[in-house]
Amino acid sequence: MLNLPVLRWGKPYESLEVDEVVHFSTGEPIAKVSQANGGIIQRDLRKAQAARDCLCRIPIRELIARVQQAADLYEHGTLPLGDGTQTPAEFVHQQSASTGLPEHMCRANMTKNSFVLRHMDQILDCLTRGLDLDILTRGYGQEGRGVLVSYQAQSPVLGAVLPSNSPGVHTLWLPAIPLQLGLVLKPGPQEPWTPFRMVAAFVAAGVPSEVFALYPGGPEAGAAVLSGVPRAMIFGGQPTVDQYRGNPRVQAHGPGFSKILLGDDVVDRWEDYVDVMAESVHINSGRGCINCSGIWASRHTQEIAQALAERLGPIDVLPPTDPAAGLAAFTVPGVAKAVWGMIEADLQTPGVTDMTGPYGPRLVEQPRCAYLRPMIVHSDSPEPEVTRREYMFPFATVVRCPQEQFLAKIGPTLVCTAITRNRSLIRQLTDAVHIDRLNIGPLPTTKLNWLQPHEGNIIDFLFRSRAYQAADEFLGEAP
Repeated sequence: MLNLPVLRWGKPYESLEVDEVVHFSTGEPIAKVSQANGGIIQRDLRKAQAARDCLCRIPIRELIARVQQAADLYEHGTLPLGDGTQTPAEFVHQQSASTGLPEHMCRANMTKNSFVLRHMDQILDCLTRGLDLDILTRGYGQEGRGVLVSYQAQSPVLGAVLPSNSPGVHTLWLPAIPLQLGLVLKPGPQEPWTPFRMVAAFVAAGVPSEVFALYPGGPEAGAAVLSGVPRAMIFGGQPTVDQYRGNPRVQAHGPGFSKILLGDDVVDRWEDYVDVMAESVHINSGRGCINCSGIWASRHTQEIAQALAERLGPIDVLPPTDPAAGLAAFTVPGVAKAVWGMIEADLQTPGVTDMTGPYGPRLVEQPRCAYLRPMIVHSDSPEPEVTRREYMFPFATVVRCPQEQFLAKIGPTLVCTAITRNRSLIRQLTDAVHIDRLNIGPLPTTKLNWLQPHEGNIIDFLFRSRAYQAADEFLGEAP
């Protein structure tokens, strides 16, 4: 069994308190993980500036090159892990075993993470709108149009309280190192694998180990990271997002309520878009905030829901090692049953119909875990509460709603795929401040362009643009 330590600015630390990571189905121990407490984290964070000072001594272009080298090491290398080593195949198996995610989905998320590392130069160029990256190191510099600009780092490190359910979210913190900010990570209890392996790949590629801090632990550890780091990310449910709303120190990532809208000009050809709708709902077992949880149209909604139910309803539980496995397990006892109870209550609402009911039971309970099979629900109007639900499995509500009411009724939306050529509707969607990412045309909500920001621009979160003026004779190198 592997033993994973706390990592305190690159130095392993074995705690007396450990947490055991077990196989979600068999209960077999996989690893013992040292637990950090709030006191350790608070003491360590007093040294956070040293991480940025260390990285600022390495040019950003060199850090980008090392990060790109880390992509291959992360995806293909045998890397140190605690008191042992880990191959890519072992990583996939261990991640699947503790999270319940099928192995082929773990490989897909691994490929996604390495893609971001490999294309970090292009991603930063797009996120900074072509800014000379040396300006971020120096704090000021001449822009291309001959204007002196200044960008001030708002924290020496980026903190992140990470989840256990969706390994793909790690792409959001990867740019921190080439931006010359250290990393302070609190791994999810069931998914320590990605943060540990990513840090090992960075170090093997030449990034100094002393810029990394990994603090596995309970809620106390997460709270210490969030309170001690001037800029941090957290991933959780709607209550988490609501708790940190308006807090400039914390970027909270929660449910996406992502949607597909079919305009009146194309809805009569809805059959042409069933593949896009099904992929948006089902890919990655519906676990992502970018998975579609609502499909809205003014007509044909019953037929759309029926077609999706025929496509997704028969999907059944398969072992996580099966290449055809399409569902991830709920590994925390009682959660799947509680979710099913909420859904059953919603199904009692007049005008709400479970279209997947004819394809067998949705809740599948096993001795140590449970599954929820895909669900497509039809709602006659936007009013029932089910139209505002999002769950961690393939679940979507097909909603009948007049097109002119779309914007007023859809609510906050992380990704909106609008299948329409209606210029007026496209203009309204473009102006809608409650839509984050907007896709025009038959693009799955899950298809991301990594050369564009996702859930907020990390540059805007980590750096402040400010006025900066100087007389010409004072712009030379300091003595």
